[in-house]
Amino acid sequence: MLAGCGSATERKPAAASAFQLKPFARGFEPLVLLTHAPGEPKTLYVVEQPGRVVRVRAGKRTVFLNVRSDVAYGGEQGLLGLAFHPKYARNKLLYVGYTSRNGRNTVARYRSNGKVAVRSSGRTLLSVPDPYGNHNGGQLAFGHDGMLYTTIGDGGSGGDPEDRAQDMGSPFGKLLRLDVSKPGAEWAIAGLGLRNAWRFSFDRATGDLYLGDVGQGEIEEVDFTPRVSPGLENYGWDLYEGSRRFEDGEPSAGELVFPLYEYGHGANNCTVIGGHVYRGTTRPAERGRYIFGDYCSGIVWSLRVRSGAARNVRRESFRIQGLTSFGESSSGELYATTQDGVIYRLT
Repeated sequence: MLAGCGSATERKPAAASAFQLKPFARGFEPLVLLTHAPGEPKTLYVVEQPGRVVRVRAGKRTVFLNVRSDVAYGGEQGLLGLAFHPKYARNKLLYVGYTSRNGRNTVARYRSNGKVAVRSSGRTLLSVPDPYGNHNGGQLAFGHDGMLYTTIGDGGSGGDPEDRAQDMGSPFGKLLRLDVSKPGAEWAIAGLGLRNAWRFSFDRATGDLYLGDVGQGEIEEVDFTPRVSPGLENYGWDLYEGSRRFEDGEPSAGELVFPLYEYGHGANNCTVIGGHVYRGTTRPAERGRYIFGDYCSGIVWSLRVRSGAARNVRRESFRIQGLTSFGESSSGELYATTQDGVIYRLT
């Protein structure tokens, strides 16, 4: 499947349909993620990069998990990912991704007692030595297939000097998945050719995968894989940065997939922040739009996918300075988090 690469002409938002931005909460440590737990419709969970997960309910905040003593925090490192098991309401299992104090990209499983995650229940599911200290990925999400997905970047430095992203013998630069229902299951490669996937998500309605992959120095990209995919996707790095040739060579495996959408580093752009497809009820006209942004410029865009191509690309009317992530509530409403510890709601 060769996805259509686009940098389609943007259109200005219509006042009647464009998203609006409202402050929701502030005063957190640097935030990198917001999510929800199945069975808790009025609760949000936010991830603070230094090592805490904070539970937010009815305006009250409680520390749900504190792994500061395990986490190396600074630059691109820290507590980076959180996902609740689809059957969390029954089994109380959750998963976190972080860079450890002993220099390893780590995924760990915990069990909660319904109020807090029990530290003694922690089990390490993935532990990979981090060669350079940047490009740590860290996102965790469950797909419609019930598998847990993650990425740990291409290993870091710049230009993927050891060509890890195209090396099928290396976990770096890959989209990895694990069947958490099978004891002793091993991580498998679900995609390759990623530089530093910073936030990916599965459309809750369709199961399609949207992934923001941070570029080297010129191009930021959004990748798209439909739920029903013909095979292993190769997203191109480090042979391509976006749709442009970066290095000579041929794909090592899989089918080469070019970006759904890409943009350059003009207008102070520097780092794509992948988002979510809106499936809430506050803005019915916006359902089905994928929303994403840029960390440096704060620009936010949205688009629709039709026949595997980006359509109706729109630059939203607001900016979010220090944007680090987007997140969904249990009802599909969208939020954004910032490095300054602020949560915004998109309405």
